[in-house]
Amino acid sequence: MCGRTACSLGAELLRRACAYRDRRGRRRQPEWVREERYRPSYNKGPQSSSPVLLSRKHLQQDADSSERVLMDMRWGLVPSWFKENDPSKMQFKTSNCRSDTMLSKFSYKGPLLKGKRCVVLADGFYEWQQCSGGKQPYFIYFPQSKDDEAEGEDGDKEWKGWRLLTMAGIFDCWEPPAGGEALYTYTIITVDASKDLSFIHHRMPAILDGEEAIRKWLDFAEVPTQEAVKLIQPTENIVFHPVSTFVNSVRNDTPECLAPIELGAKKEVKATASSKVMLGWLKNSQEASPKKKENELPRWTSQFIHSPSPKKSSADVLQQWLGKEGEPAAKKRKA
Repeated sequence: MCGRTACSLGAELLRRACAYRDRRGRRRQPEWVREERYRPSYNKGPQSSSPVLLSRKHLQQDADSSERVLMDMRWGLVPSWFKENDPSKMQFKTSNCRSDTMLSKFSYKGPLLKGKRCVVLADGFYEWQQCSGGKQPYFIYFPQSKDDEAEGEDGDKEWKGWRLLTMAGIFDCWEPPAGGEALYTYTIITVDASKDLSFIHHRMPAILDGEEAIRKWLDFAEVPTQEAVKLIQPTENIVFHPVSTFVNSVRNDTPECLAPIELGAKKEVKATASSKVMLGWLKNSQEASPKKKENELPRWTSQFIHSPSPKKSSADVLQQWLGKEGEPAAKKRKA
């Protein structure tokens, strides 16, 4: 399943990280819709808001369906047919949608058949492993690379570094029966966990790995539902590391939520010199940070514009951020 995520980039930096090429091959950045509502967070749970990508055509009928927009939506789908005036009165949870029932349950089937497909963006997601002594949280994300900066076609520096996790979602728009502002909400589609993650939990989000998968999922006018749902399957292209139980409380919203710890140690790795390197980088990654200007932040390449194969593994990159003092790096479970 997927019950907690992190998305720590500021609004403008998130937009640049989502650069893509449209149907004509032009390099674009998705425009924000209601940008002022977006709030970065290291610990997002259901009922909070998160950034999603969707086709502009959902909001503007004469738009090219390959054009994308960014929108802050509430996590937990409220179907358009819901009749109560208060969405919190829903009697069922809709933060996750099982892939094997999404075309049979009316809450999801309706919007899905209407092409209401979105991509939920995150640094990664958290999952808890059931252990004899309780539950151990893990942070799960795409393998990372860190290459030299490259010039874009228009002369600007392409975004480089942390690759955002791109999860398949379904959204809907609910309008209060008594009148008022429309509410956009989404659910994250889940699938059976991949072999590497199955020891943590038996379910995982449906992850869209690569620009082609993202394009097909979003472009509902060109890619019918029957074709798009073929993209919904587990991926092995994922890495993870254990994190502190500090993340258990959704009220905790600092970089410590996703900092690696060493399992089995008498106490968690928090304030060592090497962990401070990663925490300092995370704290300064938000656009609104008063300590650094945007042009001083690490620049990352967009995952939507393919680059040559990475020269360093995710473990190498994370180890570089943490220093070389033997801190635990991102790992994949061996078969």
